[in-house]
Amino acid sequence: MTSPLEISYPGGPLTGHLRLTGSKSIANRALLIRALTPDGFTIHGLAAADDTVRMQQLLESDDEVLDCGPAGTTYRFLTGYLCRRQGTQLLTGSARMKERPIGILVDALRSLGADITYAENEGYPPLHIGYSALDKSDRVSIAADTSSQYISSLLMLAPTLPNGLKLTLEGEIVSMPYIKMTLSLMGYFGIKHHWEGQTVIVAPQYYQARDFTVEADWSAASYYYSLAALSESAELHIDGLFQDSLQGDAVVKELYEEFGVTTTFTDTGVQLIKPAGTVAPVLFEHNFVDCPDIAQTLMVTCAGLGVQGLYSGLQTLFIKETDRVKAMKAELGKVGVSLYKIPQRMAGKTGILYFAQEGRADYAAGTPTFATYHDHRMAMALAPLAVQHAVRLEDPEVVKKSYPDFYRDLQQLGIGPKTV
Repeated sequence: MTSPLEISYPGGPLTGHLRLTGSKSIANRALLIRALTPDGFTIHGLAAADDTVRMQQLLESDDEVLDCGPAGTTYRFLTGYLCRRQGTQLLTGSARMKERPIGILVDALRSLGADITYAENEGYPPLHIGYSALDKSDRVSIAADTSSQYISSLLMLAPTLPNGLKLTLEGEIVSMPYIKMTLSLMGYFGIKHHWEGQTVIVAPQYYQARDFTVEADWSAASYYYSLAALSESAELHIDGLFQDSLQGDAVVKELYEEFGVTTTFTDTGVQLIKPAGTVAPVLFEHNFVDCPDIAQTLMVTCAGLGVQGLYSGLQTLFIKETDRVKAMKAELGKVGVSLYKIPQRMAGKTGILYFAQEGRADYAAGTPTFATYHDHRMAMALAPLAVQHAVRLEDPEVVKKSYPDFYRDLQQLGIGPKTV
């Protein structure tokens, strides 16, 4: 663990111009597709994020032991990919990775004929993965409310299978934007698919090599929307974001309109404006099922402005790098903001799990020190509070997982970090 970092802002309007890092979600999908493409292709705009670098290195490695560290997307994508690679590999990861379930994906791959065994605990990494033709069946059913990374791992593999794949999603589909992102990227590289009800059908095909540019990361942009909303006024120019985005997190531009932050697309990205005197809403309500990675950002914005929050669609946050809901409850509690689960009986017959948030961030006790739980999004979501009052982040280098230039970019806006 690195030393804590203190972040503060001298006050006044927030202005600046920066270029965002490429989307980790898109980059990792493009890297896997390139590995499955006979001729390969050039990818522009790859970020230096740890997860992306690790994904690229592991795809190019001939080692028998492949360590994904804490990179969940990398682990799930490689689980499918290695089934089609000659030899036998041990796919492992960090201590936290070994606590994150993988059984649903393993069962799906085994039904296709995969040679996978658990090296330690049943249902969890690490895995021994051997080569298989994956020709036992061309049909797989998987729970639709499971991680979209499992589904994407199967879909990207699908056109390379001898019989293609008919993938049925059973139940209510969550994280549909991530599934659409995967299918859109596959389509860019020439892969056709169609839906029959909740079954995605992908025939055997070849990926077609085409140069590709990774768009900037809308989840990374969310932290600047939060900074703008928490500032007295703001004008920020952020380059690299696409108006016709593949990312579900692009909804952040609509969500922050409720907090007075408007978005204008430019030739290079977006301009964010928050006028002085903007009044925050009393209540912010949202279902994050399609954009879970920006939930923490909105929680912090609501905390800083004293906006009541009512959130649903948080179920996938329980099994991320940490239990993000539990972690946010603990850290927001340090500034007097409460986050709690609403009793199921109060949700009526909907079956929806709701969380409520109350209170306004209070710094009377001095500079708060926030734990980051080895979770990049904890650090980046909490950092925007620095425009209100200095904050300290423990283990701040966790941001390298997805956005290694985060603190450098904050400095460009006059938000100064210092080691304490």
